[in-house]
Amino acid sequence: MARIEVTLEPVKVMYMEAKGGLSGVGTAWSKLESNLPSLKGRKMYGAYYDQDKVYRACVAIINEEEPKALGLPTWTIPGGKFAREKIENFASRVEIIGETFKSMEQEYRRDPNRWYIEFYRSQNEVILLLPIL
Repeated sequence: MARIEVTLEPVKVMYMEAKGGLSGVGTAWSKLESNLPSLKGRKMYGAYYDQDKVYRACVAIINEEEPKALGLPTWTIPGGKFAREKIENFASRVEIIGETFKSMEQEYRRDPNRWYIEFYRSQNEVILLLPIL
C-alpha cells in the first residue's frame, strides 16, 4: 500500500508501559491483555516516544468506568498529521515495523515532539503512523 498523509483525532486509552524501553514490549502487551476481560472488538495501539525511550501498549477506552474498574492508567494518544503505511503479516517479522518507520522518515519531516503510533487492525495487519510536521 502506498504511503498517504492522514489527520487523526486524539484517542483516549488505557496502557501498560514497557520497562526497559523496546526490550520490554512483549511483557507490556502480555500484562495489558491479561487485564482485559476480552480482546474482541478492542482497538489496540502501540506508542513509542524516542526522546525518552518509552513504549506503551494501549487499548482504546470503551467507557469512562473501565480504567478504574481494571486498575489501568489512562492517557490520550495525541492526534494530528501523520504519514500512514499498512503492513500485513508482520507478526513473524516484527523488525519490519522499525525498518518501515526509518524508511518513512526518509520521505517525511517527522514531528519529534509526538509519538510513533502502531494501530493493530488485526493479528495480521498493523497501520504505522509517523507524526509529521
